[in-house]
Amino acid sequence: MRSTRFLRAEQAPLDWDAPGLVAGVDEAGRGPLAGPVVAAAVILDPRRPIAGLADSKKLGAARRERLFDEIRAKALCCAIAHATVAEIDALNILQATLLAMQRAVTGLRLLPAKVLVDGNRLPRLAMRAEAVVGGDALVPSISAASILAKVHRDRWCAEIDAQWPQYGFAAHKGYGTAVHLAALRAHGACEHHRRSFAPVARVLPAVVEAAS
Repeated sequence: MRSTRFLRAEQAPLDWDAPGLVAGVDEAGRGPLAGPVVAAAVILDPRRPIAGLADSKKLGAARRERLFDEIRAKALCCAIAHATVAEIDALNILQATLLAMQRAVTGLRLLPAKVLVDGNRLPRLAMRAEAVVGGDALVPSISAASILAKVHRDRWCAEIDAQWPQYGFAAHKGYGTAVHLAALRAHGACEHHRRSFAPVARVLPAVVEAAS
């Protein structure tokens, strides 16, 4: 019954400037050993439905890329934000994730009356908010946010892979795979590694520079 109530709330006809807009929020990149944690906030347009929204982890990369563009084109508004590696190391990954979520909501050009956040923790927000466990599979706007966050972070990994090819970021996206852990042992940490994460801390103080 809970998930049905959320879906009905999002599908109700809403005016652009009327109270009642609902934003969905999700993140990508809590678990990796490197890179920022990314959050997205999305207010969908009920007059422009998007087929195939789902938890980003359940979708293939090509499908996520297509939905990324469709969400950006059809949503009433959306915003993507992040917390840096330095912020992750200073605050811890949970607090950095909540900070990224807060920034994403603040970045929306329309003010939502309510924010639905995937998971069981909420960032500090100026409006009503509710945590939805498994929301990325239940609430369309959270699904959309999960896709934006995942694609944005994956693109970042592809970009830095060209500068630090020895780590294989484009393949493992910063997660602690066997390949990534072997690269850390062989090459030390680069500037994008999270020093507060144990597998990275074990290879410090070695820090390598980007390939020229």
